Amino acid sequence: MRINAFELERWQSVWENRVELNISESGVLPLTTAELVGDSAMLEKILNLRQGYPQTNGSEELRSRIAGLYAGARTENVLVTCGASEANFVCAWALLEPGDEVVFMTPNYMQIAGLAAAFGAATKPLCLRENLRWGIDPDDLKTVVTGKTRLIAICNPNNPTGAVLHPEAREAIIDAAAKAGAWILADEVYRGAEFDGGMTPSFWGSYERALCTGGLSKAYGLPGLRTGWVVGPAELVERLWGYHDYTSIAPTVLTDQLASVALEPRRRNWILGRTRKILKQNYPVLGNWLESQGDRFSHIPPKAGAIAWVGLRHGGNSAQIAEELRARKSVLIVPGEQLGMGSYLRFGFGGEPDQLRQALSRLDEYFGIPQSQANRR
Repeated sequence: MRINAFELERWQSVWENRVELNISESGVLPLTTAELVGDSAMLEKILNLRQGYPQTNGSEELRSRIAGLYAGARTENVLVTCGASEANFVCAWALLEPGDEVVFMTPNYMQIAGLAAAFGAATKPLCLRENLRWGIDPDDLKTVVTGKTRLIAICNPNNPTGAVLHPEAREAIIDAAAKAGAWILADEVYRGAEFDGGMTPSFWGSYERALCTGGLSKAYGLPGLRTGWVVGPAELVERLWGYHDYTSIAPTVLTDQLASVALEPRRRNWILGRTRKILKQNYPVLGNWLESQGDRFSHIPPKAGAIAWVGLRHGGNSAQIAEELRARKSVLIVPGEQLGMGSYLRFGFGGEPDQLRQALSRLDEYFGIPQSQANRR
């Protein structure tokens, strides 16, 4: 099996620690372990954990707390993985065979598209449309979903647009999947990072062939824990556990315990409140800057996540722009080509606001914005 380069992951991995200003990240400023735990007695307990093998599918406590995020779910519906990326991987590995078709929401985090190609499946785009505020046209489903469709892969809330599916679009996806007998793989890792404080409805419980993946990297500000999960029908989750045995085997005992702390209901509410505070504090910095740019960019404000999807209104090579910003200005940003759509840039605004301002100032320099004009913002 051959795989194509995962351009986004390699771009960030190579350069994120070499630039002065990184606005490529899609999550919020990470918590420290002390901030996460908060309680000195619990911290002492964690420090005294023996670093042996944990329960490989996740401890009962952790799976119970994850199940509590999904109405009607039980521990047997949950498999804990090393990040949402491993959850997506084992789902695709278990479900796809050569000749299958995957309907893939675009733009998107490109993992599933890359895996589908490696597993011999054909990928058909389900395009998000800017004129629909990055929604889908339900009529597109009639074209892309066929009797050969094995999987409909979506990301909701969406990376990179920050859009959330309208209820009508959600129902149209479920109806199309049911008619084709297809699975829905719903990457819901940004769920919990909504600006309005609500919670995006999960696909769990809406369709018998739905698999929902999530994790602590984005809405929770805990990417270093590498904690993810998949929630689905118990029989399939049991099967996925077998695939997990061939990959990471298990989360670490330390991350299992820390993830359980993060998902304790009161602690979870505190963490998500922190995330929304960061989003509401930082987005105006970016939003005001975008407004100051005249007709240079197109932009639909995100509804969730610390990411903004910004179009080059007059076209352009976003990969070249991102490379030049890195090389000339020591600023890292994500080019749209790495997310399935050229002539766009993804801005991450979940970090320190002063660093975001510095990065935007360097973009002013790159685009030739006079300092006097920049200072009027």
